[in-house]
Amino acid sequence: MRRDLPWRRTRDPYRIWVSEVMLQQTQVATATPYYLRFIGRFPSLDHLANARESDVLAAWAGLGYYRRARHLHAAVREVVREHAGRVPEKAEAFADLPGVGRYTTGAVLSIAFGVPLPVLDGNVARVLARWCAKPWVVRNPRDARALWEVATALVPEREPGDWNQALMELGATVCTPRAPRCAECPVRASCRAFALGKPEAFPPPAVRRASVALRRAVAIVERRGRVLMARRAGALLDGLWEPPGVDVAAGAKPRTVLAAELRRLGLTARLEPTDRIVRHTITHRRISVEVWRAALTKPLAPRATLRYVDPDSPDAALTALARKLAARSGRRGPG
Repeated sequence: MRRDLPWRRTRDPYRIWVSEVMLQQTQVATATPYYLRFIGRFPSLDHLANARESDVLAAWAGLGYYRRARHLHAAVREVVREHAGRVPEKAEAFADLPGVGRYTTGAVLSIAFGVPLPVLDGNVARVLARWCAKPWVVRNPRDARALWEVATALVPEREPGDWNQALMELGATVCTPRAPRCAECPVRASCRAFALGKPEAFPPPAVRRASVALRRAVAIVERRGRVLMARRAGALLDGLWEPPGVDVAAGAKPRTVLAAELRRLGLTARLEPTDRIVRHTITHRRISVEVWRAALTKPLAPRATLRYVDPDSPDAALTALARKLAARSGRRGPG
């Protein structure tokens, strides 16, 4: 059964593009409310192109993989600047935009413009691996090439967008990783894995990345209902805001390293333990966060990397950890 999803009610290439970017590495149920809020805030390509990056990140906050948002923002600005505000219909031009890969190109152009291009995501790869009874793993470059060849050979000239969405839907709702509903599958008669009686053997289980346990200490500084936030830097959460904090190496004393980090940020404060530990997970990282309360002993000097923020504000580009810390402060409900 075809699910009624908001991005399937339009042929607007911008809105389809937003949905496809959000759905990368994110489940439909998780992405849907973010999509609706994002489109409500940036209803057109021009709205997004004219937005500040901080506002885009705030609208994306909590969805994770923030590089997707930055690439989308940069790509939309390039469309306005180089393509007169129209999403390119040519695959070469669209694929040349920041953050746009082969999957996004095929999905957006086939659905929005009817360009006969294939798609290959995890769901489609699983369907094709089972249909061919091949131990293809999409993360393996050689297997990915074989899967792209099959997907390319199958995509029709007419209604390629419907075909691609049907393949993705088949993988998401019927040809699931575990306990596939083969009795409901429209292609089971030609599925080699079904004929062999072992559909779950294809593709072979992915090797999970080992989780890493980390320790972090953060300082909560409050002023008139606002919380002091520091701008994160680095590949993972660059540009987002979070209470000042630092990773704590094995054997190090949290108070000592946190005090040093506060001094590095230009803060002079008295630290008091709260005995609170907040558990947080980012991809394969399991983080135990020690929460310290900090009272500034000198006025905060103006700095671009520090600001007081209302954690409940939808305009605040906060990390998921920042919102979790605010929600558990005893003063606020979940953000």
